[in-house]
Amino acid sequence: MKRSTHLALIACNVTALSLFVSCAGTSPRATAPNEPPPGFTTLFNGKDLTGWWGATTEDPRKYLAMTPEEFKKKHDATLDDIAKHWRVENGELVNDGHGLYATTEKNFRDYELLLDYKTVPLADSGIYLKGCPQVQIWDTTKEGGKWKIGADKGSGGLWNNSPGAPGKDPLVLADKPFGQWNHVHVIQCGSRTWVWLNDKLVVDGAILENYYDKTRKLPIPPEGPIQLQTHGGEIRWRNIFVRDIPADEANKLLRRKDQGGFKSVFNGKNLDGWAGPLDCCQVQDGAIVWQLKKGGTIYTKEEFSDFVARLEFKLPPGGNNGLAIRYPGQGDTAYVGMCELQILDDSAPKYTKLDPRQFCCSAYGMVPVYRGYQRPVGEWNYEEATIKGSTIRVELNGTVVLDCDLSKVTEFMANKAHPGKDRTSGHFGFAGHNDPVEFRNISIKRLE
Repeated sequence: MKRSTHLALIACNVTALSLFVSCAGTSPRATAPNEPPPGFTTLFNGKDLTGWWGATTEDPRKYLAMTPEEFKKKHDATLDDIAKHWRVENGELVNDGHGLYATTEKNFRDYELLLDYKTVPLADSGIYLKGCPQVQIWDTTKEGGKWKIGADKGSGGLWNNSPGAPGKDPLVLADKPFGQWNHVHVIQCGSRTWVWLNDKLVVDGAILENYYDKTRKLPIPPEGPIQLQTHGGEIRWRNIFVRDIPADEANKLLRRKDQGGFKSVFNGKNLDGWAGPLDCCQVQDGAIVWQLKKGGTIYTKEEFSDFVARLEFKLPPGGNNGLAIRYPGQGDTAYVGMCELQILDDSAPKYTKLDPRQFCCSAYGMVPVYRGYQRPVGEWNYEEATIKGSTIRVELNGTVVLDCDLSKVTEFMANKAHPGKDRTSGHFGFAGHNDPVEFRNISIKRLE
């Protein structure tokens, strides 16, 4: 790498966000063979397969749920197959086109991945993210025989996504000719995935669907390994690096997606434009901070019908609050509003026996969420709630954890009806429950 290029990368802080915005998508590269750029760590040491084991196309939730003893037994049983089909030559990791997939022992949550690969005619491979297929790699020539299933569009797409789903087909054809190295740059925050192939953006923040769930509703796991798939021909890999993405950086990246039409409803200085028991809150460091032992619902003076709300929230241990959706301005929004979208520290011991319809991001008392996608207490979470007609879709930290239609709900927690669930408009707000929960970067986009 030229010294000028290396210095430019350092100037961009070697983060995906700054690289894409300030450096026109130029991806970081190795400083020397199998030597990571600043901020990254090495997954392949250029000498052997230390840190890797073998798995196939199998639901990662099953082995992620194993006890340490069970997993070690599964892990160790794969090493002979890995040794048979994988080898190291001149600092390159080489697979013969057969056998189990090289799988990292470490699991990743929000991360940035870099690697180079070189393939051969008729080969078909891929990169599994959090153990789920896949960033597609294949022979994109007509002679490869797979134009009918999308090979003509190029590598880098999330090929196992549903037909027509964002990300399934790459945005551009970016493959290099056989015999040349291709450079892949992946960012994944939750299920949201960005892929650059040879410095060209081919997947722009699309959700990687869960191949192992036929309904495609259950998200991919919150964390999982990187896998290098083997299928049909020799694949060579090198310069495999990873960087964990901290919460604030992930939130900035998620918030940049589709910014058009959003209007801030909180100025970060005071509660102008808000109503209700405002003495329950203070504004500190650009955030609405709920006051200890004070309850009630504060809400925007504006009303909304169909909309998308974006915000960040931070919970104290055991913290409890909620998003008031289509709130009429008085009463308990969980029942008289369309709903309360729960904000809760799911990890608190006192909440272990809650009804599933009470956990964080649930439509309180009506519809449960997929759990495990909340950040640790004390970190900022990014939430995006889309309200359209009777439907609610909630994305938490880049993963869709709730997607429901309240008009179809007929069973309620404790058999207590929710008469407001069919409201078509109302205020947006926060339903405090005496805990110092914080909110910031609050904006709303109308969908009318």
